Amino acid sequence: MRSAIVIAPQNLIELWNVCTRPSKNNGLGFTLSQTKAEIDRLKRLFVFIPDTHKIYSEWEKLVTIYEVKGVKVHDARLVAFMKVHDLSHILSFNIRDFRRFGDEVIPVHPKDIFDTTE
Repeated sequence: MRSAIVIAPQNLIELWNVCTRPSKNNGLGFTLSQTKAEIDRLKRLFVFIPDTHKIYSEWEKLVTIYEVKGVKVHDARLVAFMKVHDLSHILSFNIRDFRRFGDEVIPVHPKDIFDTTE
């Protein structure tokens, strides 16, 4: 069974950061118009779900329960988004970052969704 791939506002916000950051600073060095075009393309390819007011309180619970510190608060916010929208699986190249939330979401690496035996 195939499931829709959802994209959260936070994904696009973080992408904007990376796209518009100069390549010498570990970014992609895109122009603003290139970045906007890429974000618009992703919103057409995937199901875009906006944030709701419930996300913050869910995030606050998660960072308290799982004792989240530093930059990992952004991962917790994605998990909060997922819980509010009743989403179960997160597709990420960094599944290790989401394993701490194992009771909340199921992290999946992109290579695991493609059948490489064919």
